[in-house]
Amino acid sequence: MDLGTANTLVYVSGKGIVLAEPSVVAMDQKTKMPLAVGIEAKKMLGRTPGDVIALRPLRDGVIADFDIAEVMLKEFIRRANEGSNVIRPRLVIGIPSGVTAVERRAVMDAALQAGASEVFLIDEPIAAAIGAGLPVGEPTGSMIVDIGGGTTEVAVLSLQGSVISESVRIAGDELSDSIVSYMKKVHNLTIGERTAEEIKIQVGSAYPTPEDNDITMEVRGLHLLSGLPRTVTIKGPEIRESMSEPLSTIVEAVKRTLERTPPELASDIIDRGIMLAGGGAHLRGIDTLISHETGIVTHIADDPLTCVVLGTGKVLEDFKNMDRVFSGRSRSL
Repeated sequence: MDLGTANTLVYVSGKGIVLAEPSVVAMDQKTKMPLAVGIEAKKMLGRTPGDVIALRPLRDGVIADFDIAEVMLKEFIRRANEGSNVIRPRLVIGIPSGVTAVERRAVMDAALQAGASEVFLIDEPIAAAIGAGLPVGEPTGSMIVDIGGGTTEVAVLSLQGSVISESVRIAGDELSDSIVSYMKKVHNLTIGERTAEEIKIQVGSAYPTPEDNDITMEVRGLHLLSGLPRTVTIKGPEIRESMSEPLSTIVEAVKRTLERTPPELASDIIDRGIMLAGGGAHLRGIDTLISHETGIVTHIADDPLTCVVLGTGKVLEDFKNMDRVFSGRSRSL
């Protein structure tokens, strides 16, 4: 399971990826009962009446609301079991490498409460590298940059372990937040996080290209001065400029990791290049930006969004030989 800030993906041994849903839960505030989980709940974000709240139980890659996270996990496990609550599965969960011991414990407890028989934790960069097909079991250096919704994970891996790693809580959410702030500051337009995400996907970029000025988008929101709905047209370069601060933070994390990398592994990375994974890898030009700033060829994984969950699935299917990759484990009493 890839328990992400933005999306949760579930891999079942022998079946492959059986579930990919937004990490969102809609709750009735009066009865405290869940109304929807996943994609149906995401549709309600910013559009709920007063007694219904749609929220994301994870923030910056860690559990922010334990009870809601447990509800979400329980529902996703039920769906993965094809509607059955009888089977208590063994769970391998990918989590950010920079989380604290308390945050790791919270993930394990939530998963056990949700119906898992055993819970094994694996750091997301290791899972992403395995899912992307990097030779993490060999005595050679591989570098992975996993840009998720809540965190960016940068790691140099060798022999099924992380040699150097850095986790920064700047990722896709912060890129969207910077667009929200920009629209408010420059265009006096208030927009929601769903609209900001659409802007990021449609016109956002990390590095200039000749066709940037031709990429435009009409954005609807609430005008701050008049208080009325308004439509404005935006262009690619201004959105790239609005995201420059969080993007530079991500690039600096990559540089810091490279500076701390042992020379022998650094030469392997120069030969093999840097691998990008996570939803943030879909941002246009992010590979060119990192390559330009580091001088190292940067590749994007074949399917960046599924790298972590595919990695957890490969570990699950080769459990005995991959035992060293786990960063935590617990079982129900």
